[in-house]
Amino acid sequence: VVEWEQLFRKAKSYGLNSFRFHSWCPPQAAFIAADKVGFYLQVELPHWNLKVGSDTAAFEFLHNEAKRILSAYGNHPSFLFFSMGNELEGNFSKLNALVAELKQIDSRHLYSTTTFTFQKEITGAPQPQDDFYVTQWTKKGWVRGQGVFNSEAPGFSKDFTQSVEDVHVPLISHEIGQYSVFPDLQEIKSYTGNLVPQNFISVRDDLSKKGMLHLAPAFVQSSGKLASLLYKEEVERAMKTKGMDGFQLLQLQDFPGQGTALVGLLNAFWNSKGVISAKQFQRFCSELTPLIRFPKAVYATSETFTATVELSNFYKQLMNTSITWKIKLKNGSLLAKGKFPPANYGIGNCNQVGKIEAALHSIKSAQQIVVQVSVDGTNYSNEWNVWVYPADLSVHSKDVVVTESLAEAMKELNMGKKVLLCPSPQSLKGIDGKFVPVFWSPVHFPDQPGTMGLLIDSKHKALQSFPTDTHSDWQWWDLTINSKTLIADTLPEHAVIVRVIDNFVRNQNLVNLFEAKVGNGKLIFCSIDIETDLNNRLQAKQLRYSLLNYMNSNQFYPKATVTENFLRGFFK
Repeated sequence: VVEWEQLFRKAKSYGLNSFRFHSWCPPQAAFIAADKVGFYLQVELPHWNLKVGSDTAAFEFLHNEAKRILSAYGNHPSFLFFSMGNELEGNFSKLNALVAELKQIDSRHLYSTTTFTFQKEITGAPQPQDDFYVTQWTKKGWVRGQGVFNSEAPGFSKDFTQSVEDVHVPLISHEIGQYSVFPDLQEIKSYTGNLVPQNFISVRDDLSKKGMLHLAPAFVQSSGKLASLLYKEEVERAMKTKGMDGFQLLQLQDFPGQGTALVGLLNAFWNSKGVISAKQFQRFCSELTPLIRFPKAVYATSETFTATVELSNFYKQLMNTSITWKIKLKNGSLLAKGKFPPANYGIGNCNQVGKIEAALHSIKSAQQIVVQVSVDGTNYSNEWNVWVYPADLSVHSKDVVVTESLAEAMKELNMGKKVLLCPSPQSLKGIDGKFVPVFWSPVHFPDQPGTMGLLIDSKHKALQSFPTDTHSDWQWWDLTINSKTLIADTLPEHAVIVRVIDNFVRNQNLVNLFEAKVGNGKLIFCSIDIETDLNNRLQAKQLRYSLLNYMNSNQFYPKATVTENFLRGFFK
């Protein structure tokens, strides 16, 4: 019981209030602990079957097992949900009949025929006997971000309202997240019993052989920070959706099986990976969560930042409550602030608070700003990163030759010139650019581009006018989508400015941006499109500006040397 209490309290500290037991029923100790802590449980039959009902003896066992579960554990107040299994396919008439019978035996729980299904004629809508509905999509669209975050430009006004409008039982999104984080090789020493982490040992040895083992901690941090911001947007979209009643992560901690699924913000031992604290996670995953809706991640200084504020409130009736907002620069200086008049806010989401407006014209250089909304008199607060770039940016190449042609680049380099080589991504060999990281596991699902975000030398002088953290954030979405990831296994580490983290099966040396001496000249090679449609792609224009500023300064002095043949290897 004590051990289960520890797990439930850990999950609760991250703002969660429920565990789903994927195709199994926990022991008595779990129910006792959940009752004490105040935690909801979703119990499932030991059932993950694509031919439900075809084996009569097996189905009869499950039928009896369901009754035994109710008899043994039905009195526990934490036993809220009961599903007949995971992703079931087959005879749903039998499943509906089973649920109907269980409701007659014990009507105190909420029942479902299955926790999601891929079965074509069944998926997308609840079954007649479903008291609640767990799904990835409905007949009208996705209800989880995994389906859209890589294909849709970042927009923070979005929710899943259209997808859920015809669902008339409580709807919970199924197994959200699944954003893989690079293996934390420090975890190897935690395996002190019979289990030997051959998966992590294999990754460690491969990185060591390739001379990248020292980068592993940075890979963990940067891939983990990316996963955290995707979880944030995923959870917030659910909380902004009227008629959506919950979400189930897959999952808070790593799953060592299915080829190594390192999708947790906690490791397999339930310890933090150090990428996001419980307090930080609870800002956007809580019983009372301030939320804002705004259309994009990147603004020009000529624009006004506008956002609508709302509360997702499953805490208590809020009477005469004020909401405060602030917009700060990354250095902490205040850009704008305001307070909404005291008001009452009921239980439920989409409680409208008011509108934020802040002119951005006082910002003179590229800045990351932070928008913060807080519920006065409480610890409930949330925040969002936004990037602002000068609207009237003049980009002059001066004595830098900008070209997409290798032949022209080599001609100028051999003459001792400085060259910014920006080939179109379509002309390059490599891996298609992707913003989101590996889904679930690169071993279990090998047919995916399978990178894990960026590792950025954020202090490099080439990025001095392009504010960035060391990890991917939303201002990099357009840049990564419009890029080709270069496989550069022999490129010296000190040449790399923006590295792409490969998945832990391949562990290749991947880059988007590097500098080097070539012939008599100096080169920056950029495999991100920073040449097309720059008036509508502010971040591409700003990155180009930052690179050229650096190349025109006396600080541009690459230490690594590469050959023409090395560069030619990147082209189709």
